[in-house]
Amino acid sequence: MKQTTRFTTLAALALAGMAQAQTAAAQDCGTAGTITIAEMTWLSAATLAHVTQKIMAAGYGCDAQLVPGDTVPTATSMLTRSEPTVAPELWVSTVQAQWDQMQEKGNVYKASDIFSGGGQDGLWVPDYVLTQHPEIKTIEDLAANWQVFEDNQNPGKGRLYNGPPGWASEVIITNYYKALKLEDSFELFSPGSGENLKASIARAVAQKQPWVGYYWGPSDVVGKFGLVRLGMPDSDKDKFTCLTDANCADPQVTGWAAGEVAVAVVSDLKEQAPAVAEFLAKMQVPNDEISTVLAWGDDNGATPEEVAVHFLKDYEAIWTTWVPAEVAEKVKASL
Repeated sequence: MKQTTRFTTLAALALAGMAQAQTAAAQDCGTAGTITIAEMTWLSAATLAHVTQKIMAAGYGCDAQLVPGDTVPTATSMLTRSEPTVAPELWVSTVQAQWDQMQEKGNVYKASDIFSGGGQDGLWVPDYVLTQHPEIKTIEDLAANWQVFEDNQNPGKGRLYNGPPGWASEVIITNYYKALKLEDSFELFSPGSGENLKASIARAVAQKQPWVGYYWGPSDVVGKFGLVRLGMPDSDKDKFTCLTDANCADPQVTGWAAGEVAVAVVSDLKEQAPAVAEFLAKMQVPNDEISTVLAWGDDNGATPEEVAVHFLKDYEAIWTTWVPAEVAEKVKASL
């Protein structure tokens, strides 16, 4: 009887040990070697790259390395070389041709949509403009309310800031300008560069002056300056496709569809590190919260790594839903 009890006890201990080992194995990096993560050149993408790297390294024990990236070269490299392994913020609509080829080839997949509200482009105003002028709600309200945005340097017309030269948004906003028939009421003003566009918003907000123009979110600018995107009608694919063409013969008013922004992952990772792939499948941030995080980074002159640490420390309610509890504890301990 004692021998039977002893055998039962040993068997139970062995089973418990096997269960613990299986649990540990389920939360490790599997057979994946070095996992490379694209660190793009703008703050949101760079921050998310650092967040991804820290969770993989501390939570799953991966050899996770950041590599320099940007939208077009990263997409091209993922298509042709299956490198890097992960791009946490790949704007699919910007590289649609390469993305379609990846899907046909099957070597890269979308693990998740990184922004819960999608990428948001359009015409934006500071929030106080809408408070002071509740009659302005949509882009179609601009023509009748041009006086709100009257330009002191060009009396008799409002100023509408376009996207910077060379950006896809420059063509689209130019066509919106025509579709909305704003030629008689607004000057379509080129900021010259992305930095100048940002500076124009900063100046207007500092003086509580009206401002209207192109921007995108999530971004530090949206969070820091309280920008609100003006309403648009539903997006019609054919009409919007024409708006993207500099030679669009008949621009029509339509909505700017939410941009598809993917957590792009090389397909082999699903078999090599299924636990990590499961984490990436749950990786998503709310637009407003990430804009606030990025604004904190801009206000404090923080590096992307510092912004990532701030996010991991102060926004646990978001990222701890991506991973099992034991992984989250390891990440917290590493901070």
